[in-house]
Formats: sequence, structure tokens, C-alpha cells
Amino acid sequence: MHPPDRTPFRLSVTAQPEDIDELGHVNNAVYLRWIQDIATSQWRAVGRPEDVARYVWVVTRHEIDYLRATLVGETVEMTTWVGTPQGARFERFVEIAGPDGKLRVSARTVWALVDPASRRALRIPAEVAAPFLQVSAGS
Repeated sequence: MHPPDRTPFRLSVTAQPEDIDELGHVNNAVYLRWIQDIATSQWRAVGRPEDVARYVWVVTRHEIDYLRATLVGETVEMTTWVGTPQGARFERFVEIAGPDGKLRVSARTVWALVDPASRRALRIPAEVAAPFLQVSAGS
């Protein structure tokens, strides 16, 4: 899985001792947390302030492929981008690569836009989706 022509969002994180399981590598639940962290970080960094204040996103699906172990002290680079919005849902992709450049984790998640007052899913307005659908320079 590689980013399409859309501008990806990147974030680095270093595996801490508390992230390590009994097998000596990052626990699967930590990868899940990192996947959620990069998604919410992109929302806050790229979303329009009025949208960030008005809406919340909830996960409806996670698909995660664990490919290689990450060890304590290793810094990984997370990259995320979105698919095409469909109704209230936005498909999101995340790749986590190790310092060697090799893919450690690949994920596909699905998020729904929710009105926090009513707690109901909302069709994603074009203006909410637009900042995430920007095309990379040179594409």
C-alpha cells in the first residue's frame, strides 16, 4: 500500500519501554493507539478549525497487518492518507516504517463523522473533506 497522489501526513514516534510486550517488541495494542494518534493528529493539523470544533470522528473498522517487529528505542515513521469519502465514512490508510525503511505495520481504518450533540453520523460535507483530499505537488 502506497499513498496515492494525495498529500500524506507524517508523524514519528519512538517505542518506549512501556510499549513493549513479553516478546520484546511493540505490543499490537500500541500500534493501534499509534494508528489512532496519527489520524487524530492529521484531523487537528489539517482540518479547518471550525470543523475540528464542531465534529468528532469515530472508528467503525480497523484492519491491521503486522509485518515486522519494532523494538524499544526504535523511532518509526507513520504515514497516513485518506481515500474517498462515502456518506458519513472516510477510509484511512496508515503505514508504519522502521528506521531501516521497511514496513512494520500496514492498516486500513474506516472513520465516521459524528455530530457530538446528537451522536449521529453525518454525511461528510465537501468542505470538511477538501483539506484531506489535496493533491501532492508534482502529481
